[in-house]
Amino acid sequence: MSTRIAVVTGASSGIGAATARHLAREGFEVVCAARRADRIEALAAEIGGRAVVCDVTSESSVAGLAAAVGPRLDVLVNNAGGAFGLAPVATADPDQWRRMYDVNVLGLMQVTKALLPALVASGAGVIVNVGSTAGRDAYEGGAGYTAAKHGTKVVTETLRLELFDQPVRVCEVAPGMVRTDEFSLTRFAGDQERADAVYAGVPDPLVADDVADAIAWVATRPAHVNIDELVIRPRAQAATHKVHRT
Repeated sequence: MSTRIAVVTGASSGIGAATARHLAREGFEVVCAARRADRIEALAAEIGGRAVVCDVTSESSVAGLAAAVGPRLDVLVNNAGGAFGLAPVATADPDQWRRMYDVNVLGLMQVTKALLPALVASGAGVIVNVGSTAGRDAYEGGAGYTAAKHGTKVVTETLRLELFDQPVRVCEVAPGMVRTDEFSLTRFAGDQERADAVYAGVPDPLVADDVADAIAWVATRPAHVNIDELVIRPRAQAATHKVHRT
């Protein structure tokens, strides 16, 4: 039996890197895709995978990823994404909104489109899109990100309808509060104090490994089982706006 192949985008850190490690432990050869070559090369060496430098917002870069993957692919984890800023609509930065839509929606579309033939060719492909509880709720200052993640959710639902007669499952894992090294730091343009405040006093927020474990579980169900969506939050977070802090 040939080695199963998985692609993880945004694999240079956080949930993406953790997912690559989990899938490698499940026996996949993992193609680690991200923009930062040094990060993914180190990860690929660690887990026995392959590193492919890829910017999901670039059509030509995504075409290079598809060429590197080849004619067959078993699992695609569309993890690349991000939030930029927390301004209300009245003072929103259109460039930040474009960046969020570009990576969370258009990037997901481009990678899926490019790799779909290889997923179909496997005979039992799986697409796992990493969404967010922001794709289900709204909160002040989050309109740009919530709009983008609602887009992720709806693209996932639409793709499942379009592929209903194909041997490809389409799933979404939607995390709530996850403490990673970069998500909030990126959102606040490197402001460590603001980033730390997001998680201040929260007992045991999720970490990247928790979400990666869920993604790997979704991706390794029997071929006839589709996990449409899996929402995962820390126990301390009853809802997006209701978080227990000590």
